[in-house]
Amino acid sequence: MIWVQKMLSAVVGSAALVFTTMSGVVAATNVPSDSVANLAAEVTPAVVSISTHGNAAISGDNLDGRGVDQQKRKVLQPFAALASGFIIDPSGYIVTNSHVVADAEEIQITLSSGRSYSAKLIGADDKTDLALVKIDALNPLPSVSFGNSDAVRIGDRVLAVGNPFGLGGTVTTGIISATGRDLHAGAFDDFLQIDASINPGNSGGPSFNLKGEVIGVNSAIASPNGGSVGLGFAIPANIAKPIILELRKHRHVARGWIGIGIQEVTPDLAESLELGQQRGALLASIQPGAPAAVAGLRQGDVVLTFDGHQVGRARELPRIVASEPAGKRVNLVVWRNGSSKTVSLVVGAMKEKPRMASTGQENHPLGGSLLRGIRLASLSDYLRRQLALPSDVQGVVLIDLADSSLAARLGLQRGDIIEQVERRHVSSPDEFAGLVQQAAVKGCSAILLLVRRGNTEVYLAVKSAEGTELGGPLLDHIAERRA
Repeated sequence: MIWVQKMLSAVVGSAALVFTTMSGVVAATNVPSDSVANLAAEVTPAVVSISTHGNAAISGDNLDGRGVDQQKRKVLQPFAALASGFIIDPSGYIVTNSHVVADAEEIQITLSSGRSYSAKLIGADDKTDLALVKIDALNPLPSVSFGNSDAVRIGDRVLAVGNPFGLGGTVTTGIISATGRDLHAGAFDDFLQIDASINPGNSGGPSFNLKGEVIGVNSAIASPNGGSVGLGFAIPANIAKPIILELRKHRHVARGWIGIGIQEVTPDLAESLELGQQRGALLASIQPGAPAAVAGLRQGDVVLTFDGHQVGRARELPRIVASEPAGKRVNLVVWRNGSSKTVSLVVGAMKEKPRMASTGQENHPLGGSLLRGIRLASLSDYLRRQLALPSDVQGVVLIDLADSSLAARLGLQRGDIIEQVERRHVSSPDEFAGLVQQAAVKGCSAILLLVRRGNTEVYLAVKSAEGTELGGPLLDHIAERRA
């Protein structure tokens, strides 16, 4: 299995952990086509090594003699970590990753000259994994500047500089392997993928284009063994620039919020919703009293545009919403019941950390009936207590399913609640079976289900082959993005 991990070289107590961690206005000129030596000489002085020390709170269990968990407790574990950063202002402002400075009680910066300084944290943004720290130096420091990451193309050469495994001043080269990567790490995932060798300790370091501009902040790697295998991921400069500016001005990042949970529109869902093409963000849930609810948005709406911005994919919407100031009135175009509708709402302020994950859906050819190999039950008071469901939740409970069943292959689990079939609420197994059979008899190309797991709801399009023979997307886990 390939693990995606942040790249911070760390020691916690005696146990080694693996994690990784803007640039100054310098441009390399007359760089030979067969060498990046001049470029490396220009930019390396602005790249710093970072070491942190602190105490991290970790969960511990108190167990009785039978191994029964009696209570949870928090224990403070000392740690030391090594990472990277880069100077964006001669006065000593340094960009790095948020995970680099998390829980740090001491931040030490070492310049390429070998001189060290204590740094203070200006601000950190966990949602984008960016942080800004400051050192006070007697003389102006070498610095670098951000470039335009939207202009990079797959195949463009890049140069990464950092502090892998504590070996400061390390330079590696490669290319942009892909853009727009979603690692399911946060609501604003849009990573550049690079194949330059980056390792634990590179976190927070820069990736440069051949002009000497920072086009990405190195943040994570995918690896089967903890080391570089050519799958590195960097936060694009065009995402980092406004975040760092906000941190510098206000020490925190203010974001817009409308109180929705969204999921990707798969081809099968687009067909079920009569969208014509795969686009937009499907509203899986709406928080009561939130701006979206006040404006009259409904579960099952598909947001096509937000304040004039086209929403091509669901993951674009949280970034668009977050960029809007609280109090601004905006217009949305949504798809509802086969036609588009314009809705106006006033953006609220995000007050809590967003909870976000991917829908984990992909197409998967399946056979057999959705009704075969499963056991359903009406929501009795007993089941409602067992599942800790609020009184307003209605549906049928999946109490058992065969491993070979279609439901299992769709990713459904025991305890899931099926709330709707083809947008119609269900309250009994017979009602569920009847609606599924009706849809199959009518020749529906896909049957639309609304499924709840815990406090999260998602739509699932189960594609029909012939009669009650169904197929559909594989639902690895039920989750959603929030905005």
